[in-house]
Amino acid sequence: MKDLQSNEYVPYQMNYIKLVSEQNIVKGLIDQKEEMIHFFKSIPVFKQEYSYEAGKWTIKDLLLHLIDAERIFAYRALRIVRNDSTALPGFDENEYVLVANANEREFENLLKEYCVVRDATISLFENFSATDLLKLGTASGASVSVRGIGYCVLGHELHHKQIIIERYL
Repeated sequence: MKDLQSNEYVPYQMNYIKLVSEQNIVKGLIDQKEEMIHFFKSIPVFKQEYSYEAGKWTIKDLLLHLIDAERIFAYRALRIVRNDSTALPGFDENEYVLVANANEREFENLLKEYCVVRDATISLFENFSATDLLKLGTASGASVSVRGIGYCVLGHELHHKQIIIERYL
């Protein structure tokens, strides 16, 4: 496994990280972008605002959640790489989804935003050195590394893809 140490990720994130088989974060981000675009475009229109149970997110909500989370993870990586030692807080994804109004947006618009955010994340990680990837900071009350964050971005998306497949399609 990616030789991550336990001080490189928030403990619950190991559930995401263990889903990642690609060792190279940038390659993973690039490959996953194409895979996820294809995956989301294959979802029938009538399923885009479907939730499998009352109070659960729709596929549009999930897509915007992935976008929001990736922005936050990338921001954390940037802060740590730039030697900002400020402890970074967690975020309540449920509160974000409540006010994001994903279901009022066109699916293609969400996909476009996903691509823009992923391209920005790719650009960010492409410019990190091997030393940068090992830098540690604090996020969500735990020690994290920049590479741990990168693997978390990849694994978080794989986790939600599995949920969509199992519960929505």
